[in-house]
Amino acid sequence: MLRTAVPRVWVPNDYPTSDGKPMAETDVHRNLMVELIETLQAWFADSPTTYVSGNMLVFYEPGDKRRHLAPDVFVVTRSHKHERGNFVIWEEGRSLDVVIEVTSKTTMREGLGKKSTLYLTKLGVKEYYLFDPKEEYLKPSFQAFRRIGARFVPIEPVAGRFPSKLLKLHLERSGWQLRLWHPVSKQRVPTRAERLAAETARADQAEAEVERLRRLLQQQHRANGNNGH
Repeated sequence: MLRTAVPRVWVPNDYPTSDGKPMAETDVHRNLMVELIETLQAWFADSPTTYVSGNMLVFYEPGDKRRHLAPDVFVVTRSHKHERGNFVIWEEGRSLDVVIEVTSKTTMREGLGKKSTLYLTKLGVKEYYLFDPKEEYLKPSFQAFRRIGARFVPIEPVAGRFPSKLLKLHLERSGWQLRLWHPVSKQRVPTRAERLAAETARADQAEAEVERLRRLLQQQHRANGNNGH
């Protein structure tokens, strides 16, 4: 792939930023996509070269505005982190490293085989994950692949989770959710809702501690005052 000067901010181009299609077919699919993107963005917040996005048009054929894909979730390593309207791989000088697709009736109709071939041959995706939240279309309902040479090879699960070499995280099913698990801390990566709940709990604990100390000081003042009499 020809490498050009990579912009540090997104420069609007002549390629579309939308294909007019809805983001997702159901609340389950949309919420899962958003949750995964937000969770990964928060996890890589301190990495200036890891870009996380999704539901964005990715163009892979120079000069052809019809040749594009819109992965549900994707991660690009060694890339500048800034907002974009689309992702044009020959302008970026990088392609997608990790792609996660939340399967639906539409994605099955469009053909997973065709899309996976494009990810492999045109985009050079290194890791490819397929997740069917309602277990309606895929068998098995969660599949993971790693590019080895010119083909995708299934990733072997470890304790029921698929290890990602690029993310340095493991991916696992939890009901309708696709969760990320950190093998070092042996804990799940918190979602935005879980982070907010934890922050609220810490704030409540801090407030309770302040109130406890205030009352303790009041008691000490009263005790000192009584001793003075």
